[in-house]
Amino acid sequence: MAETIRVRGLVQGVGFRPTVWRLARDLGLTGDVRNDGEGVLIRVWAPDAGGTDSIGQLCERLRTRCPPLARIDAIERGALDLPPPDPAQFLILASAATGAHTGVAADAATCAACAAEVRDPADRRSRYPFTNCTHCGPRLSIVRAIPYDRANTSMAVFAQCPACAAEYADPADRRFHAQPNACPVCGPRVWLADAAGRALDPADLAAGDAIAAASRLLAQGRILAIKGIGGFHLACDATDAAAVARLRQRKRRFAKPFALMARDLDVIRRYCRLGEAPAALLASPAAPVVLLDRLAGLPTPDLAPDLAPDLAPGQSTLGFMLPYSPLHLLLLADWDRPLVMTSGNLSEEPQCVDNDDALGRLGGLADLVLLHDRAIVNRVDDSVVRWMDAAPRLLRRARGYAPNPIALPPGFAQAPPVLAMGGELKNTVCLLKDGQAILTQHLGDLEEANTAREYERTIDLYLALFEHRPERIAVDLHPDYRASLTGRGRAAREGLELVQVQHHHAHCAAVLADNGWPLDGGPVLGIALDGLGYGTDGTLWGGEFLVADYRGFERVGWLRPVPMPGGTRAILEPWRNLVAQIEVCLGWDEFRRRWPALELARRLEERPVPMLRTLMQRRLNAPLTSSAGRLFDAVAAALGLCAERISYEGQAAIELESLAVAGSTGVREYGSTGAVAAAAGVGEGYACGLIEGDGGTLLDPAPLWCRLFDDLAAGVAPGAISARFHAGFCRAVADLAADLAQAQGLARVALSGGVFQNRLVLEGVSRHLRRRGFEPLTHHQVPTNDGGLALGQAVIAAAWAGPSLDDLHQAS
Repeated sequence: MAETIRVRGLVQGVGFRPTVWRLARDLGLTGDVRNDGEGVLIRVWAPDAGGTDSIGQLCERLRTRCPPLARIDAIERGALDLPPPDPAQFLILASAATGAHTGVAADAATCAACAAEVRDPADRRSRYPFTNCTHCGPRLSIVRAIPYDRANTSMAVFAQCPACAAEYADPADRRFHAQPNACPVCGPRVWLADAAGRALDPADLAAGDAIAAASRLLAQGRILAIKGIGGFHLACDATDAAAVARLRQRKRRFAKPFALMARDLDVIRRYCRLGEAPAALLASPAAPVVLLDRLAGLPTPDLAPDLAPDLAPGQSTLGFMLPYSPLHLLLLADWDRPLVMTSGNLSEEPQCVDNDDALGRLGGLADLVLLHDRAIVNRVDDSVVRWMDAAPRLLRRARGYAPNPIALPPGFAQAPPVLAMGGELKNTVCLLKDGQAILTQHLGDLEEANTAREYERTIDLYLALFEHRPERIAVDLHPDYRASLTGRGRAAREGLELVQVQHHHAHCAAVLADNGWPLDGGPVLGIALDGLGYGTDGTLWGGEFLVADYRGFERVGWLRPVPMPGGTRAILEPWRNLVAQIEVCLGWDEFRRRWPALELARRLEERPVPMLRTLMQRRLNAPLTSSAGRLFDAVAAALGLCAERISYEGQAAIELESLAVAGSTGVREYGSTGAVAAAAGVGEGYACGLIEGDGGTLLDPAPLWCRLFDDLAAGVAPGAISARFHAGFCRAVADLAADLAQAQGLARVALSGGVFQNRLVLEGVSRHLRRRGFEPLTHHQVPTNDGGLALGQAVIAAAWAGPSLDDLHQAS
């Protein structure tokens, strides 16, 4: 009895072949196993007539005893008409060079076994910062091509010593074919240098090695640039207010939160609430940054050092991660307080990955640099996750997650190869191939020139890495997005079909694909709430209710449009959106008549309001938008948050959410919109109105503004006002969605867009929908923000050759 077994999925570079070898030998099977471009190919011979049972057991054990980093998507069995090998044995063969149809595993945090070796003074890898095995270590960050073999990685330049080579060749060893395998004798090295790149002797700093010296310098208040797995970090003592302030000044990052790294969970518990599920997420192989609710003002288990006050200005959360490489483990070994561990770049630039580039770009930011000589082939930022509505939600999909393929829903098995270019902000690119979506790591905002160059390099690398030859290119409908321009140019040069996808349709399609919604599963009622996206009517959308499936959409509701006076300046200066909301919803003169004593009115009168009113009335540089993000900006400005200018995308809305939580007196466990609302005495919050418009229903915020200004005039605390706004908005959105879904005969409601990064909004809208009998579809595998946009573009392009603009106008 002989069969071939084809295993597809994440099965290369994760210890899968030695697992096959051990299981086959245990079952008395002979044959061989190899990697190739499609995954893993097993040829197996059973010794007797009952061999079918033995081969079946092998397949079953592969699923139940899969290595920790592996993921099996399919096991395909077929007949094999060849005589058994002589002598009878089971072998692991060299990889076969065939077309790439398999995945590259994501970089994985140091496993417990490797961590123990690094900490063991008697082990030959004691304090070695590049220790790894098939269960952990770098993958995407070092790979140049498939198959994932050492020769195709940046480890190719390091010849293994006899001891490492013996481990690498032994199927019984956990380092069998661990491609980054190395030790102090033969592997990469680490050294400390000053900001000019001159190497320093650790002994001069009373330290035993470069990492110990770096740790000592951090404790003295110095700022270090540290080369990690997928790029450089800038680090300093998170309890040293002066060091944190210097880092902000040098990095030109004046308000955006800094990520923190802590030695262990006990250190994190001194500063944040940490439930079992978020703790498991922190300690997982992906080891993301997890946003946690801070313990400000509450007793701590012991007298933990105070954190610098401006680590996360205006926020109720802190972003923590655990050490995910041996270098980080060693660096924090003696630290009972966190380190700032933020991306090594100037604000908005891409993270440095190259030693010379880091010395040139970070020399003025860091006092010293901790370097190593293993090349980073692919820049991979830290992933960011937030636990919301009883599940982990990715805010940034990068290290630990990308480029793990996402299985496409039923109906997409024969989808044509697609390249989707993503959006302008939080960009990712998506390849559709072989029934899977391959989403790149987070690439960033393409408005920055260096990020745009990295974007094009990454596209070329992924196309080569996965031998992807797209037939269609999908782009956002916006005519001026760099991603769209790049996609149009590539399609024209290569003679490929171009599919233009409306931004919010892509959001809805992304959440459908994220949940495995079948191609022919029918439409859902999609709620897409974000900053803005180009609409089919030439206005800027962002508060949308769509009847949508993969093939098309109909706009059936939206937030009442208001102008953006000054265009893009209104995105940066929230007070402009407040003036626009007042003018459209109430009228400026009526506002001044009803609330003449408001301090807010006095502040606004110091602004060029007459000029803005003229711009809006004449529609001069004041495009209409239905954006929910701009509404949140306006409410924040009314409460004095970021009114003048924001320092990073979404700042006003983020601080508005935090204000709602801080204003909810008596709430000790952040995580329930109902609890927050009840504690602030908000009841159902501020109501919104409805306007039946031409072709759809408009959600009108005018009533909430009246209530909000009344509360301001009555001296109600800003935190309570923010909580009331959130509660009312969530109820209004959910009720309109439920009414529209019922009117259309739809059973499901899907939630997407960057506004759903707000925990109060996601949980509040979801809670109200469940009360109305709808279980919402929400994001799990890709971000709800524009980081998931490329997935939506790709599945739309696969499902439909693409609508003409006339078709889109008719649908809207």
